[in-house]
Amino acid sequence: MAGQVRYCTTDDGVRIAYSVQGDGPGLVVCPGFFESFADDDAMPQMKDLMDSLGAGRRVVRYCVRGSALSQRDGADLSQSKFPKDIEAVARAAGLERFALLAWGASGGTAIEFAAGHPDQVSQLVLYGTWARLLDVMPAENLSALAALCRTNWPMAAQTISDMSSRREAPELSMELAGRLRPNMTGERLADIIDDLLDVTGLLPAVKAPTLVLHRTGDTAVPFTAAQNIAAGIPNARLVPLKGEINHAGMGDSQAIADAVIAFLDEGREAPAEPAGAVTGGDTVRAILFTDLVGHTAMMRRLGDAAGREVLRDHERVTREVLKGHGGAEVKTMGDGFMVSFGSITKAVECAIALQRAFGARNESAAEPLHVRVGLNAGQPIEEEGDLFGETVILAARIAAQAEGGEILASLAVRELCAGKGFLFADRGELALRGFEDPVRAYGVRWRE
Repeated sequence: MAGQVRYCTTDDGVRIAYSVQGDGPGLVVCPGFFESFADDDAMPQMKDLMDSLGAGRRVVRYCVRGSALSQRDGADLSQSKFPKDIEAVARAAGLERFALLAWGASGGTAIEFAAGHPDQVSQLVLYGTWARLLDVMPAENLSALAALCRTNWPMAAQTISDMSSRREAPELSMELAGRLRPNMTGERLADIIDDLLDVTGLLPAVKAPTLVLHRTGDTAVPFTAAQNIAAGIPNARLVPLKGEINHAGMGDSQAIADAVIAFLDEGREAPAEPAGAVTGGDTVRAILFTDLVGHTAMMRRLGDAAGREVLRDHERVTREVLKGHGGAEVKTMGDGFMVSFGSITKAVECAIALQRAFGARNESAAEPLHVRVGLNAGQPIEEEGDLFGETVILAARIAAQAEGGEILASLAVRELCAGKGFLFADRGELALRGFEDPVRAYGVRWRE
């Protein structure tokens, strides 16, 4: 993915090294921590990750001003200047509108650019990063790190590399430190640290759909930093990943690639799968089940013809709401629906809208309809248009435990919707058929 090294000039006169690879929708990838895109060959997992992301896309990568292959001397390293690097390379590569991916130290730069250029950024992906440097470590620790950068740059470079990779990959930690030392100077990095990046005030201004990825056990950047970002950006979704290592090119980098590709491909026409193909299993989706309470008794009481008329009304209301919230109807079971969503937030919004729609209908209907809804999130398996696996089964079991007019959600849904404004009430642990351990469920408040 490295491609040939090209150069362009920012509006403030800094020469930026960049590369362009592939063809298709544009994707600008910001460097994680002052590394060079030319170093990929020395790190096979990072190369594989970039190759996966670049399939079918025009990928633009660059080196941050003041580091690696870009201009070192005379480059203004004030935080407000870093977004100019993105602007320059996108312009040089001929990208008018593009997706933007950032991780590590470049997250704040990407957030600032997306907030200031809503017409250019189609989608924003943030992995293992922060909006406020003080979310990573206390001020006194940052001051000590900046002092170490100024007085003993080799030791500081090793300390920084150890923060993200020492426990899981000590040999790679040494290699990362060895590459960081010539790519940056301790004095420059200390100045950047002293700047105490804080773009939290810009989060509400980001209009692009945003995917926030973070390993829950990240030893370098706390998971709470990701939660704060997702809570602040209006159209963001948070996907927790397993693992402790912060570096995108270490650990389970395939999980990162799968989540990013699924997000970037939303809205694009997918290639046809061969008959009988089995796909999925790695893409995070929300599964929603609905069930019409008292369906059998209603049919006996009204008879087939009148009962079917009421069921048609139930199907009409449900499908109208699903269409308005991007839900993909997997199948209907006569008195209920199974629905898939690429966005967990949209799934919860749809569940609320469903209950409100049936509530409004029941105010004047001769035959009221009471629906229960169950939600779960995970990685189902897709086969010939249907979904299978534990994620689906758990969603169905949770729905069966709900009362009429109630929405029940799994712990996974609640955690992925943290900071989105939904109100969850702990319903305690449920003993569900087919599950050895009790499952905690949460009621979603939907009444005004």
